[in-house]
Amino acid sequence: MPGCIHAVQSGKRIESTSAKGTMLERLESVGIAVEYQCREGYCGSCRIRLLAGEVEYLAKPLAFVNPGEVLPCCCRPMGDVTLDI
Repeated sequence: MPGCIHAVQSGKRIESTSAKGTMLERLESVGIAVEYQCREGYCGSCRIRLLAGEVEYLAKPLAFVNPGEVLPCCCRPMGDVTLDI
């Protein structure tokens, strides 16, 4: 589902008309650096706080995810989301 990603700390807003790609890929497309290692939800290195909205995981992540956190390497927004990044 297309949606807008609001990145609070960087002040960037990413509009998307396509449901393709992960949230990590969308963040990288506008120059927002996110630490990562596996890009598949195994390691948890890319973990960031989700302040508002919902995400859909493309595959269930193996890394532990606390409530209010997401792994952008393996999810995409379900509508508008706000991230603490």
